[in-house]
Amino acid sequence: MKKTLAIVLTMGLALSFVGCGSKEESATAETTVAETPAEVVTEEAEAAATVEETAAEASTEETAEAAGDVMSYADFTAAELDSEVVVETYVQAKQSWWEDKATFYTQNEEGAYFIYEMPCSQEDYDKLVPGTKIKVSGVKSEWSGEVEIVDATFEIEDGNFVATAKDVTDLLGKDELVDSQNQLVSFKDMTVEKVAYKNEQPGDDIYVTLSKDGNNYEFCLEYYLNGSDEELYNLVGGLEAGQTVDVEGFLYWYEGANPHITKVTVK
Repeated sequence: MKKTLAIVLTMGLALSFVGCGSKEESATAETTVAETPAEVVTEEAEAAATVEETAAEASTEETAEAAGDVMSYADFTAAELDSEVVVETYVQAKQSWWEDKATFYTQNEEGAYFIYEMPCSQEDYDKLVPGTKIKVSGVKSEWSGEVEIVDATFEIEDGNFVATAKDVTDLLGKDELVDSQNQLVSFKDMTVEKVAYKNEQPGDDIYVTLSKDGNNYEFCLEYYLNGSDEELYNLVGGLEAGQTVDVEGFLYWYEGANPHITKVTVK
């Protein structure tokens, strides 16, 4: 009887342990299954955040690179006014330095850029001789038809280029003339009509009216550009009506073509 009772008790305990063990394992499995989806969601969210962060960084880098991209002359021409521009160009001439700024006539193989009152130390101004290559960042602007770069900064780069004057005589009076704006150009066999000093006396700009085929065109010897060239200044100031001349200069624009004279040959 005791043996029978002992066997029964032993079997009961064994079954009890088996039952408890199965319940705990089941609970553990359920917990694991329940936790797995949450972990997956968290990992997916972290992965998505990483992708978004990487994309944002790439976009920022691309934007920064785009902002510093050097533009072709065609890109510059197409750019909206008051937009930021970056060009590589070469100094061709410069107006007088004053209060840490100066105005530059620049040109590359594609086109020309007039850089107005660019901040510049006297030391750097002296370095910027004709032919010097510079990278200019600034804002595209316009004043009375003259397209220019303002609020500019610059870096001196390796390279050298000096433009030769392009004959645009046949474009006088035509819309296509503006395509050569700010470039070094020449006009052949022009007739002197009138010469006048700004403020009616020497020591300032000289206004010169030249004609071709019965039409008059306005030119200017800019004092801040060439006033220190005494020989040229006196030559232009002494021109007489009826003389025939060849003229070179930068195709500045003021309510129409108004070239800034750099050379005159009397025929």
